[in-house]
Amino acid sequence: MLLESVKKGIQVGFKTTWTLGKVIFPVTLIVALLQYTPILPWVIDFISPMMKLLGLSGDAAIPLVLGNFLNLYAAIGAILTLDLTVKEVFILAVMLSFSHNLIVESTVAMKVGVKLWLVLVTRLGLAIVSAVVINLVWQGGGESAQYGLIQPETEEVTGLGAILWAAIEKAGIGIFQLALIVIPLMIFIQILKDLQWLKKFSGTMSPITRSLGMHENTSTTMAAGLLFGLAYGAGVMIQAVEEDGVGKKDLTLAFIFLMACHAVVEDTLIFIPLGIPVWPLFLIRLGVAIMLTLIVGFIWKRTGIVRRKEAEPYL
Repeated sequence: MLLESVKKGIQVGFKTTWTLGKVIFPVTLIVALLQYTPILPWVIDFISPMMKLLGLSGDAAIPLVLGNFLNLYAAIGAILTLDLTVKEVFILAVMLSFSHNLIVESTVAMKVGVKLWLVLVTRLGLAIVSAVVINLVWQGGGESAQYGLIQPETEEVTGLGAILWAAIEKAGIGIFQLALIVIPLMIFIQILKDLQWLKKFSGTMSPITRSLGMHENTSTTMAAGLLFGLAYGAGVMIQAVEEDGVGKKDLTLAFIFLMACHAVVEDTLIFIPLGIPVWPLFLIRLGVAIMLTLIVGFIWKRTGIVRRKEAEPYL
């Protein structure tokens, strides 16, 4: 019984890694190459004038662009090279928590069945609105940020061959890390399913998912996204849609929640070395996710959009 569960989990894990890898590898490769072109500096120069409205200096455009084009680690690496205040670093942390790795995670979201415009409007909108509100409300944090544990990488890559190899290596490592997470995760999920533990977990979670306007079979999708993020958690989400019959309405509401609050452990803890308060960061993300999901669910229910979405088949 256990051996069969492991075998099936491995098969599903490799299948999911292949499905997501076909998206993540080329996107990571292209974006990594763009770092060595004039395109990213042009984008940074273009958005710099808007930084003052967000309570940020012009240089803060660099981690914002890198974080959205690449990931949080690239953004943190950039922050470590800049002389910023505690308030600026906290604003960047909140913005990047809502909106990071935008190209890859948006593409993955589309793979699951969520519309691209919804992903972009939600994540970028939350990032911008949160920065404006924090800038207006918080009058402190003017002291210089003190960085601790993380040290920025200073090694430069030069030459076309070296740049291409570095991009391929980054994309390859990304797929390898994906496999290391997805395959054991799928084995674990399969064992839980075969032992009927997942059904019990869904029953326990049902009051929470139901209060957010979703059916109890969405709990697996929610847990995967909360713990592993949109990109890594998408493997479980795809399987949940295919096997658990997660409806289009539930999937959309789950993704709205997860776009505001996902990978809560990793995405929160990695900001600790930057010397900012991480508990407010976590609570802001969780609170916004709950409120946004409830508001969208209420509006859909009142306007009849939910009934139309429930009638649509998942593609």
